[in-house]
Amino acid sequence: MRKDSPLPPGLRTWFVVHFAADMLFGIPLLFFPEWTMGLLGWSPIDPIASRVVGAALMGIGIESWLGRDSSAEVYRAMLNLKVIWSSSAIIGIGLGLWNGGAAAGWLFLVVFMVFWAVWVYYRRKF
Repeated sequence: MRKDSPLPPGLRTWFVVHFAADMLFGIPLLFFPEWTMGLLGWSPIDPIASRVVGAALMGIGIESWLGRDSSAEVYRAMLNLKVIWSSSAIIGIGLGLWNGGAAAGWLFLVVFMVFWAVWVYYRRKF
């Protein structure tokens, strides 16, 4: 698509879905990491690392919400960030699972893979 072209259909909706998903996971990880990770059977729990992940999710999610009515140029930049973030997360989670990480890691891997596929699809479209 050209630089001044309109957003592909559905992209704005995906940004709002991403905001909701990031808040759903980010808030509990930031404020209640031991409880959240315990529910998932995750052990041992590093509350600092969990909170950093929660903060990253919230930062990206909130920007998805704030930027939902922005220009195509802003969407392109955010899509680049989302592709890089989800790619890195997939690698990190995959390595963790390879080394015997918690079974709940599979859920996170699938979620990140779905979002990665969405972001790559839209980034290629524009």
